[in-house]
Amino acid sequence: MTNPALPITSADIDSAAAVIAPFAVRTPLLSSPSLDALTGATVFLKPEVLQRTGSFKFRGAFNKLSSIPQDARAGGVVAFSSGNHAQGVAAAAQILGMQATIVMPADSPLSKRERTKGYGAEVVLYDRYTEDREAIAGAIASQRGATLVRPYDDPFVMAGQGTVGREIAQDLAALGIVPDIVVAPASGGGLVAGIAIAVKARFAEASIIVAEPAGFDDHARSMRAGHRQAHSNDSKTFCDALMALIPGELTFAVNQRLLADAVSANDAEVGAAMAFAFRDLKLVVEPGGAVALASLMSGKFDARGKTVVIVLSGGNVDADLYASIINAN
Repeated sequence: MTNPALPITSADIDSAAAVIAPFAVRTPLLSSPSLDALTGATVFLKPEVLQRTGSFKFRGAFNKLSSIPQDARAGGVVAFSSGNHAQGVAAAAQILGMQATIVMPADSPLSKRERTKGYGAEVVLYDRYTEDREAIAGAIASQRGATLVRPYDDPFVMAGQGTVGREIAQDLAALGIVPDIVVAPASGGGLVAGIAIAVKARFAEASIIVAEPAGFDDHARSMRAGHRQAHSNDSKTFCDALMALIPGELTFAVNQRLLADAVSANDAEVGAAMAFAFRDLKLVVEPGGAVALASLMSGKFDARGKTVVIVLSGGNVDADLYASIINAN
């Protein structure tokens, strides 16, 4: 796709692929006979749980940080994140010799906070229900002369995430297979936007579907309305990675045009998908990372007889929560 109205193009994703190639993992496409039998579809899984830092977020973070001019790197970078973007930015900054400060929710999984610190980043905690993370991060960036690295509404971040879709398209083309449906989760929408551009550049007829936690359906609402709308849910979900209030401006400019549908899965359905991934696929998938798989397994879209790609976007989950979910399923 090279439509100038879109904030990024497939050429931007190609460029990002070259930038991240020496450092990011080129995750495989996996198949599962038991999943095919369960769904009546031919299913391929893109396990970004195997990516550096445990999620796709490293791709966009590294591409963004690499774009910062050398003379602007001394001030470091600041990001706000529930955990996966935090780790991606922290790891990318460590590789590139930059200081990272990450604004994280106080209730984010301990494993995500500790791993972020482990990459050498400073972590600043905030209350996600009463404080504005963007304002906090913006103030820190201004005080320190740092570059603010947004989690999704940034062309370099979106292009980096789009390399997931580029790899999917390349690997399927090498097998002589045409995808009917590609499903990816969304918080702000950067991953699914990048995937949509990359996949449709090679397979124009493929349907790209976004998956969200039940009640946190801002993409579904926005697609129905034709403009960005926030979800109205003030409750909680264990899909901590997918709790953005409203789609990004840049991401929605892509997703409004290129997505075919939006589906959702509740916590029980997500838990069942996590347990399936553990027992049948031998993969640890965090709740937010399992929403697309949950939507397939619970029949939220018509997959029978079709070739479907499911993105497992991340695997960073606290051990106690993970054990409780697996044991309950």
